[in-house]
Amino acid sequence: MLSPNSLEGSSSSASLDNASASLGTSDLLDHASSAYRAIEITSTSTVLETARGHRLPGRLIEEARKLNALRSEEEGKRGRDGNLSPPLGVKGQRRTLSPGLRDTARNRLQKTGGHLDTMEERDGGGENVYIGKATAFTNPLFPPLPVYGPPTPLRRLQYMIFRACSGVLSFCFLFIIVIGAIAKSLPSMFMTLACLLRGRDPNATRPFYGIEKERAEKRREETRAWKARRRDSLGAGDQDGERGLRNKQITGGEDNLVCDIGYYARRVGLDAEEFEVQTEDGFLIMMQHIYDPDDPPYYPSEKIDGKDNRGRSANGKRSKYPVLLMHGLLQSSGAFCVNDEDSLAFYLCKAGYDVWLGNNRCGFKPKHTSLHYSDPRMWAWNIRQMGINDLPALIDHVLSVTRFPKLGLICHSQGTTQTFVALAKQQRPDIGSKISVFCALAPAAYAGPLIDKFCFKFMKIISPSMFRIVFGIHAFIPFMMLMHATMPARVYGALGYRVFWFLFGWSDTRWDKGLRDRFFQFAPVFVSAEAMRWWLGRECFARHKCILSTKREEEEADQEEEGILEQEKQKEPEKERNEGSKGPDKELSPSPSTNGGPWYDGRCPPMALWVAGNDNLVDGPRLIRRFERGKEPDVNLVHAKVIEEYEHLDVVWAVDAPEQVFKELVDVVWKCVDEDVKREVIVPRGIGESGIRQ
Repeated sequence: MLSPNSLEGSSSSASLDNASASLGTSDLLDHASSAYRAIEITSTSTVLETARGHRLPGRLIEEARKLNALRSEEEGKRGRDGNLSPPLGVKGQRRTLSPGLRDTARNRLQKTGGHLDTMEERDGGGENVYIGKATAFTNPLFPPLPVYGPPTPLRRLQYMIFRACSGVLSFCFLFIIVIGAIAKSLPSMFMTLACLLRGRDPNATRPFYGIEKERAEKRREETRAWKARRRDSLGAGDQDGERGLRNKQITGGEDNLVCDIGYYARRVGLDAEEFEVQTEDGFLIMMQHIYDPDDPPYYPSEKIDGKDNRGRSANGKRSKYPVLLMHGLLQSSGAFCVNDEDSLAFYLCKAGYDVWLGNNRCGFKPKHTSLHYSDPRMWAWNIRQMGINDLPALIDHVLSVTRFPKLGLICHSQGTTQTFVALAKQQRPDIGSKISVFCALAPAAYAGPLIDKFCFKFMKIISPSMFRIVFGIHAFIPFMMLMHATMPARVYGALGYRVFWFLFGWSDTRWDKGLRDRFFQFAPVFVSAEAMRWWLGRECFARHKCILSTKREEEEADQEEEGILEQEKQKEPEKERNEGSKGPDKELSPSPSTNGGPWYDGRCPPMALWVAGNDNLVDGPRLIRRFERGKEPDVNLVHAKVIEEYEHLDVVWAVDAPEQVFKELVDVVWKCVDEDVKREVIVPRGIGESGIRQ
């Protein structure tokens, strides 16, 4: 007969098995695929680790606490001094986990009785963080995500029904958008046709018409020259892909309009390599590294005589300072590589920076260490997970392979949002110590008037449950990706521009129109329906029109700002009378925030902003006013510029973007590099040309 103790132990073991299976990758009691423990990413966010050592997206705090408590009880290691043993089958390094992230994951937490023992506590500092007392979410703008269990046969059937229903409904939504875009394009098409019939050039009124013609002619000449070289080299034994001056332009000829960063890098004499980076919750992200074939990449993975090798390169030259670029909503890293020599990634590389291109989870090829495409847990994420999981993984990877203590971070649109979120003091501000400067292009912190457009308003008024019925619990309108894979490239590029123009109001007025079809070969990418619900649903960004403050807090801030402006107007006559004796007062008086408090603390890196003044999608000037009014006393704003005529994408794609933005980026990034690091790396070309003082 079993003793009471054995019955109690059996019950505890059964509870642990059930809890582990319910949080794992399988509904069966398979110990290898069951959740082994919960690991803290931030004080309020966890990820799960299976017995195989794979990572899964985190669950509710209470469930994580229960799993860790049961695991500690099962192993007989109660109390603060006991640590859980490693998961079964985990020895050495985990697959594809970047070295920097691997160290973070190993040192982040040990579990005992439901208590999360932080790295700071083991080092003798910090305060206790009890997972049972932590909130499930940190901000009203980040409500809890839906929770899905392991796929049982019944759940799989439910998921299939959801996918079929949402697939049809979201296709209908996309069809309406496409028809609307085509209909709105008809007047301009007729005007173009009328100009051609009259013998006029419809593009003659474009602001950079002359430059566009010169570039088009240059591309034609380069194509002819490339074809001639290829004919002359037949039988000579030349091979593409070799490094050296004779292969300075590795690829040429007619533009094949392919979704390949390496292809466009080789067209300008550079090259690209890819890395697969694992996030702390198990997603596998593609990352590209742009480099000069005459200065091949070199990764000092080991120390010599106790010193880092970061000051060396493969050919003995000094190394280059690393910069990481992050793209915008529905785009990929290819957005920085489509403008020939004037692409931001290629411009920075040729200026002398070590350029790394980041992507977000799923992208063109959704991959996870243990979850499959059809599993809704693979799609239960939004901008917060992109900020606290994806961005740190990419930063850690770059720093671990280059052995630099910091990097420059350059983001566009949504990339700025995930960074603003990650750096917030309630989220993951520790990454600020790894960023020398955060350069935000078209920063998306406040919503512009476009958020109230009818197609976006539809998403805002429907309930969360109806949103999931229409757009699903998996990828957002996956039919777009089918179009990307099957349509002819030129047709897809033209249609992509029309749809984005119809939705967001972006025009090609300041772009090189001859490259426009290429611009849209790298968009859209897979994004979760939950991420789009965060942007456009009724609970989050579309409602509050801000990424880190609620609507009420912003309304109170508006009233406060109006009061300050009124006071300044009243004081203006007195300032004019005293101008001769006191001199001009050029700076605004800081006003400490009383509504919602600052978003950032002293761990925030220096920031620089380039704002598009004609941008209806986001309100960049309002963010600048927030900094100027002293709402963020701990933020060091090293540069802020409003380009009045620019639209949202012009900061990356405009013909004059190198003059208006890129030159200043070269200067600002270098200005914020630590002095001891400057002595070890190559000084970028063009320093000081923008007029920014170093």
